[in-house]
Amino acid sequence: MDKLEIIKIVDNGPVPVPKSTGTEYRHGFLNETVHIDRVNPMSMEQPDGPSFKVEDGYLVKWANWKFHIKPDQRAGMIISQASVRDSKTGEARSVMYKGFASELYVPYMDPEEGWYSKAFMDAGEFGLGPTSMPLVPLNDCPRNAYYIDGIFASPKGDPILQPNMICLFERYAGDTSWRHSEILLPGTNIRESRAKVTLVARMACSVGNYDYTFDWEFQMDGLIRVTVAASGMLMVKGTPYTNVQDLGEKEADSGPLISENVIGVVHDHFITFHLDIDIDDPANNSFVKVHLEKQRLPPGESRRKSYLKVKKYVAKTEKDAQIKLSMYDPYEFHLVNPTRRSRLGNPAGYKLVPGANAASLLDHDDPPQIRGAFTNNQIWVTRYNRSEQWAGGLLMYQSRGEDTTLQVWSDRDRSIENEDIVLWYTLGFHHVPCQEDFPIMPMIAASFELKPVNFFESNPILGITPFFEKDLQAHTIPLRAQSNYTNQTKKPNQNRPGTKPNLNQQNRSRPGNTKTLDFYRRTRSKPSSHETADTHRNRTTGEPRKTRVERKRQHRTITKPPP
Repeated sequence: MDKLEIIKIVDNGPVPVPKSTGTEYRHGFLNETVHIDRVNPMSMEQPDGPSFKVEDGYLVKWANWKFHIKPDQRAGMIISQASVRDSKTGEARSVMYKGFASELYVPYMDPEEGWYSKAFMDAGEFGLGPTSMPLVPLNDCPRNAYYIDGIFASPKGDPILQPNMICLFERYAGDTSWRHSEILLPGTNIRESRAKVTLVARMACSVGNYDYTFDWEFQMDGLIRVTVAASGMLMVKGTPYTNVQDLGEKEADSGPLISENVIGVVHDHFITFHLDIDIDDPANNSFVKVHLEKQRLPPGESRRKSYLKVKKYVAKTEKDAQIKLSMYDPYEFHLVNPTRRSRLGNPAGYKLVPGANAASLLDHDDPPQIRGAFTNNQIWVTRYNRSEQWAGGLLMYQSRGEDTTLQVWSDRDRSIENEDIVLWYTLGFHHVPCQEDFPIMPMIAASFELKPVNFFESNPILGITPFFEKDLQAHTIPLRAQSNYTNQTKKPNQNRPGTKPNLNQQNRSRPGNTKTLDFYRRTRSKPSSHETADTHRNRTTGEPRKTRVERKRQHRTITKPPP
């Protein structure tokens, strides 16, 4: 470039420009008939409003959790100073000092001249903060979500506002936190269950063609679940072919044919997380590998031939904690504080629970993999160093990765026993595109969990209050959201199953028009399947149920709950 000379010209010949047919995805511009029955709008109602609070714009308090949330230029969203309150003692206990996506590595698998360099470090090269997009209410985030704006600096130093970059909301999807029924005790009718409600912090970013959604989900039992989902457009390549029969063996060169004259190039996604776990005390944490080892029994000792035995190994140095996951050599991975023990003597800790994952198949001397050496293992544990936060190195542009990556830091082999340590976890997936991924691909997701292990003395959510019908009081919702529940004159047989109300013009929704709707009474004019089940409490009053004979009737009158 300095000499302004052309050194080489690469010309692979002309390729037909793919047609635009079938590439539109915007709701207002789609003209094709969709043969899918419409699903009615739905929303989780919270009569008393959300249960979480946000103080000073960044401090989140919910149930037994407290943590800071911060928009970040490079990581997008950072969760810090996360602590959980012990439900029995009331003590607020430290779990994680800081957690965030350290790097997002996407190598494409085409060695041709125009493609070989396409291996992106989305966090380090572009930043997940500036590429974040405003979240769409009711579609990205549900009702009662709380939104947080991000403010970043442009290359010129000017402030950039990213509105509605992060949302906080409570999630209830009909799941259960715990349940038990006594089936082996004659004459008893004991059934207990608790609804599962979680708190989610969500961010979405559009890095070029791909869209990523990051969720940090907190449960009352102390579990933290991190999920990354990918959608958006594939990075595609033109081809003269319109049918796989014409491709022959060339189909395996870079990817499959996903539309006429369009190849979806095979690629990987790897997201490495920096997790500064501080169990009660940052200075006294250790990493323990819990190995499940198969034991073969001698002949005649038992009718069993084999069993599993648990053996624990404390990692002494950083190289002891370089781990490749294997289904056939299973481990649990615990981070413990040996100075904080339960009443039974177990060290308090958390364990990493990996989800579905993939390993990089590139050679370690391949230039993209040298930069992405942090994906050579799925788990790393390093000694805390303030300068070691970005798995691909502090400065990513034109970096070759020889001296600045997580691999280099871990190879120093520092002591990590009873130290302030950092857990690094890489989740990933190989992506072989298909026709369903075009033009916009459905979400694909990967996740992991941080779960308490001997951190509490017993189940911490045993005493949480169940939901009762009497707690769901009448409330006001917009008429435009009511659809089938508006007041109207009903004809005989109008409410038979499968029949939709015939809304006249004056009862149709109008902006700003609201009505008071006793939602829960109107939707329970007939007993549902779970009401006629042999449950042990009356869902309306919370009182013990009457006898089985008294309950066996076709209809039930829902009485007004006591004040």
